[in-house]
Amino acid sequence: MITYEFLQSYWWFLISLLGAILVFLLFVQGGQTLLSMEKNELRRTMLVNSIGRKWEFTFTTLVVFGGAFFASFPLFYSTSFGGAYWLWMLILIGFVLQAVSYEYRKKKGNIFGTRTYDLFLALNGSVSTILLGVAVAMFFFGGEFTINKSNILDSQAPVISSWASTHGLEAIFNLKNLLLGFTVLFLARTQALLYFINSIDDNIIHEKSATALIGNGAIFVILFISFMAVLLTGNGYQSVTINGVETFVSTPYKYWNNFIEMWWVLVLFLIGVVLVLYAIIRTAFSKNYKCGIWFSGIGTVLVVLSLFFIAGYNGTAYYPSITDPSSSLSIRNSSSSEFTLTTMSWVSLIIPFVLAYIIYAWRAINKKPITAKEMEESSHKY
Repeated sequence: MITYEFLQSYWWFLISLLGAILVFLLFVQGGQTLLSMEKNELRRTMLVNSIGRKWEFTFTTLVVFGGAFFASFPLFYSTSFGGAYWLWMLILIGFVLQAVSYEYRKKKGNIFGTRTYDLFLALNGSVSTILLGVAVAMFFFGGEFTINKSNILDSQAPVISSWASTHGLEAIFNLKNLLLGFTVLFLARTQALLYFINSIDDNIIHEKSATALIGNGAIFVILFISFMAVLLTGNGYQSVTINGVETFVSTPYKYWNNFIEMWWVLVLFLIGVVLVLYAIIRTAFSKNYKCGIWFSGIGTVLVVLSLFFIAGYNGTAYYPSITDPSSSLSIRNSSSSEFTLTTMSWVSLIIPFVLAYIIYAWRAINKKPITAKEMEESSHKY
């Protein structure tokens, strides 16, 4: 028989999977920060069209990620999206700039000029990616909020969560959050270079991408090791029940212990790390190798899945409150009702079909690498 606890864990798995796919798809944002490496207009257009054919996947996944959180863990949605709204508004503005840029960059009558929209793409690629990393880092390092569920009975102000007066801006200046933000940025740039090599048939772009891959890959590895060191040596919040009431206590090495106690998550994590490193090293030092994006993509999904697992499973508070630890959120105290989760679980059975369609659309779009001749003859350019 399917229990309420199983449904909560199942929906955390789906949230984790969507988050992992989103981080992989951020290679589009990473590519937008690399357009300046090519001064030739034709080859720059090849770069833009390479990632421009994929930007909708990233945006759609972000929207679905937020929607799934709203449906399955509404208390998180109201606390984070409703409380840290300046952080999320800045992320949203960045993605609006991206959509506008791809629509109007090459449109006739463009009064702002192509370079203006290239700047917008760079802002979305850098700032929005860092801020998404900051938002994810709060799953581990927490936010300045408090929750009082009894406020729901207050007819004048039925708001159960309250945030710091800066409403998410304070999270941007937290060094641990920024560490993950820049880690995600350089992961996105690294994967974008792997994608350029895979999807564009041009020797000059391949050479420049392979050269840039060494530097960006090295920075990413250093940042990632630093983040994991901070995470695994720091504290987390463990759920405990006292007199029938759930509360949370600060626990040293909580995320390290989660890896040890859930050994299968550690295995997934290590496999993912090896795949990403393999993709970077082989592509950087093998002139004709072009499949690194697939190894890196699978590895990224496995690593991010593992990080979400240690954030939410094993009685861990996946959204700690720095202000009031007892207000921290876990998958047990923030989920929808059993009826809602059960109903949505039936709906979730269509997810494999959606993923199959995405794979089909991806293969159709990337049927052959982009060439200079194709760009010269194409009537549609981003």
